[in-house]
Amino acid sequence: MTNTDKKYGLAIHTTSPELGLAISNFAEDTRYETWNLGRDLSTLLHQKLQEFMPPQIWQDLSFIAVAKGPGSFTGTRIGVVTARTLAQQLDIPLFAISTLATIAWSYKQKNQNLSLQMSAQRGQLFTAIYQVGEMDINPLLEDTLMNPTAWEKILENWETSYQLIQVENGLGKSVVSLLELAHLEWQKGNRSHWSEALPFYGQHPVEK
Repeated sequence: MTNTDKKYGLAIHTTSPELGLAISNFAEDTRYETWNLGRDLSTLLHQKLQEFMPPQIWQDLSFIAVAKGPGSFTGTRIGVVTARTLAQQLDIPLFAISTLATIAWSYKQKNQNLSLQMSAQRGQLFTAIYQVGEMDINPLLEDTLMNPTAWEKILENWETSYQLIQVENGLGKSVVSLLELAHLEWQKGNRSHWSEALPFYGQHPVEK
């Protein structure tokens, strides 16, 4: 087996209280695990990473993927910071991918439009509409924070058919979709620098 064959991708999903980790060489070896850590996610993330990696080592990684939000402010921040640090130290690309995009990609019925909404603070919603194909996903409406009335008006006037998805907690399970989307970018030749990976919070937790 050549060195190239040994290269893996690692995905980190921390935007909900459920931590998700996935690793794959996109051939015969793929594995993932989730843990419902609640408020302990930020303190246990590094420990879980160390336990999850073997038998692979950090030098086996060719890229890292991280869910950039929307989601929990603290969880999103710690996930992005950890992924940036690892990618910088390993000098490998880092793909920061929308939480809502990973949910859309997890729906196995492709070639459709998915409208996603997720509860935010103060009665607001995180929203997006994605066109999901066999080998790609495109935002028809970028991830946006808005009030329910404005969102309902957008959906009422949307000209194409769509499936409405209510995104709930326990997002760690979509870590496999996160890794798959990053791998699609890798296959396209994209090599995102770690410094380009920024979290999407939508709103500040203490904003009035």
